[in-house]
Amino acid sequence: MSSSSSSYFNTRRSSASDRRSGFNDRSSGFGNRRSGRAQFSRRIKTFDPSMVVKQSIIAVPKKEYVATHKFNEFAIADQLKQNITACGYVSPTPIQDQAIEHILNQEDLIGLANTGTGKTAAFLIPLINNVMANRTKKVLIMAPTRELVEQTESEFRIFAKGTGIYSTLCIGGMSIKNQINNLKRNPHFVIGTPGRLIDLVERRKLDLSSFSILVLDEVDRMLDMGFIHDMEFVMGRMPKTRQTLFFSATLPMKLNQVIYRFSKNPIKIQVEAQSAATNVNQNIIKINGQSKVDILQNLLKQEGFDKVLVFGRTKFGLNTLSKKLLERGFKTAIIHGNKSQGQRQQALNQFKNDRVKVLLATDVASRGLDIDDVTHVINYDLPESYEAYIHRIGRTGRANKTGSALSFVD
Repeated sequence: MSSSSSSYFNTRRSSASDRRSGFNDRSSGFGNRRSGRAQFSRRIKTFDPSMVVKQSIIAVPKKEYVATHKFNEFAIADQLKQNITACGYVSPTPIQDQAIEHILNQEDLIGLANTGTGKTAAFLIPLINNVMANRTKKVLIMAPTRELVEQTESEFRIFAKGTGIYSTLCIGGMSIKNQINNLKRNPHFVIGTPGRLIDLVERRKLDLSSFSILVLDEVDRMLDMGFIHDMEFVMGRMPKTRQTLFFSATLPMKLNQVIYRFSKNPIKIQVEAQSAATNVNQNIIKINGQSKVDILQNLLKQEGFDKVLVFGRTKFGLNTLSKKLLERGFKTAIIHGNKSQGQRQQALNQFKNDRVKVLLATDVASRGLDIDDVTHVINYDLPESYEAYIHRIGRTGRANKTGSALSFVD
């Protein structure tokens, strides 16, 4: 980074310390959500990462995990093994290594691991195998955002290739008529977001009593988004005798009661504590009364800011920022809740394929998006919690590459 931008920074390399400090309350139009609908409140929490970033310690290198299995050693179908091999997978990640056998044995499970550690494959691989062995089984997978659901369905298609096992995607922003028609084919897997799944149930187009396996992915995020009642709605209408899997990065205390009420002696696997990514350089930028747009413009002109994901708090704010950046010569793509699914997918494709170098997003993009080579994450607006901060910065520094996370702080 050039010296012209160094005056903006009050920087120290972050430790992996799990300190929940620096919370503020600010006025905003956001509040709690219930059943997917926003309920407005006057004040919200924000997380200031300054304290986390300042607490610099010498990180002790993590001991390399040695898997106890290889994929070809699991008791799974040969076609499934071929599909895994075609992906180039040899050794499972820690969550996969520890969870797959339990799921193959049809046990309930709570899987806790950081984002980007392979949670999706950890449940898809054994569940596809079990459905291949008994094709009367049906699996319902629910996740909080359209992007996460689409990514899960994309991975499903890779692992299920040639097995005769098929799925239906049920998300908002797409034709519900087409989804209803697809459900009539009686798919083995239904993968969807809470709002659309419940809509289909209420229209009597989705019969939850026919599913014997339930996966709730990113349960902490569903709690944050106000979907706890939706989770209870779904679990309460499914057969009591079923396999229930919960996957998440963190497990807030208020979810424990729900989980243990709707599951049977679940196995709990925690392979990593929630902490800052060790391959993400974290810094803060003190605003000190300056224009945030001016600072962002200055950064985007610097060498190395090649693929930048900018997080904001509100849809209106991101739309305004996009217009200001366009006036200054920067083309952007935007993802937020008011965009149709087609628009969101187009924005992602533009960013992934390097047609734009700046993607503006609300926290809808903080989880589940696996985008290669993101050089920088910029918290233009502060996140609401430590967990949200960790998930945002986890969009960079992936696949053993080093990334940078910058947070604008007043």
